[in-house]
Amino acid sequence: MTLTRPTSEATEACGPSRRPGTGRAVAVLVLAVLAVAVPLLGPSAALHGTGEATAPGTGGVALLRTVLFAALCVPLGELFVGRQVRSVPGAPPAAPRSWAPCAAAAGFLAALGLASVVATGNLVPHSLSEIDVGGLYASRDGKVALLEVNAFLIAGLCARSGRPAVQVWPLSAVVMAEALRAHPATEHSPLVGSGLTVVHLTCAALWAGGLLHVLRTLRRWGPGEPGAALLGLYARVAAVLLAAVSATGAWSSLRRMPPGTILEQLTDTAYGRTLLAKVLLVAVVAALALWARTRLRRAPDPLTACAPARVEVVALGLVVVVSGLLTALPLPIRW
Repeated sequence: MTLTRPTSEATEACGPSRRPGTGRAVAVLVLAVLAVAVPLLGPSAALHGTGEATAPGTGGVALLRTVLFAALCVPLGELFVGRQVRSVPGAPPAAPRSWAPCAAAAGFLAALGLASVVATGNLVPHSLSEIDVGGLYASRDGKVALLEVNAFLIAGLCARSGRPAVQVWPLSAVVMAEALRAHPATEHSPLVGSGLTVVHLTCAALWAGGLLHVLRTLRRWGPGEPGAALLGLYARVAAVLLAAVSATGAWSSLRRMPPGTILEQLTDTAYGRTLLAKVLLVAVVAALALWARTRLRRAPDPLTACAPARVEVVALGLVVVVSGLLTALPLPIRW
């Protein structure tokens, strides 16, 4: 791929930011507040008028699951893009600082919080004496929760080691644990559901985490041919990831909401309303991805694709937040 002289737009999009530090801090603060507020306040809004009962601590569980999903996206995205960087001719040696250790720590704390909820019979513990740690080994949900705690702990140690690539194995264990948790043995065809969740969660994590790390890498590299080549490599794989996420998400939804009732449940149930919000967000993300891909192919400077890509990664962050909320809401009724 060849580049013309970088335009000022590309330099501003991928190069060092020229915005004042105060504006950037305010933007980060607003996003952080939104990321916390949606899971905490979302259950009451989604359940309003549905007649469905909410479990105690639904907002807290949704927040913990949001942190867990984000902690999964960051290291998987770094590993994914790291492999792509090795295929870029003339790639600069400079690389952004890894966020994997911090993500593993956040994931460990989130998994620990979720395990404490399971240890008290899916109730929010108000004291340490209420938590039955030994009881976690007696139930399927408890074992899955412990698996996630241990997996994030091991992933953090691997991220700090000389071979961070091995953290892919404990992270894969987290994906498997989430798939098993989402589809209990009492469900119809739980293995099919778990398989769909594994593909869906893996592709979504690579998509969101990968785009985040690509943008961080381009910011580190600055304008040039290697940056455009890396963005092109990611864009080609991202198209496949989007197709896989859409297909598995639609299939999973149809399994839980049969075609004859899906339209009604999308508006009359909390799960359906949140799912509809997620679908709309994914549609926005897909439009932004198409816009970035068009710029990458047709613009005089391919790095102008960074502008819509930055908006895309923020939208993907909102998808992660809504996904965390979706896992905490009551499942729809199969009529």
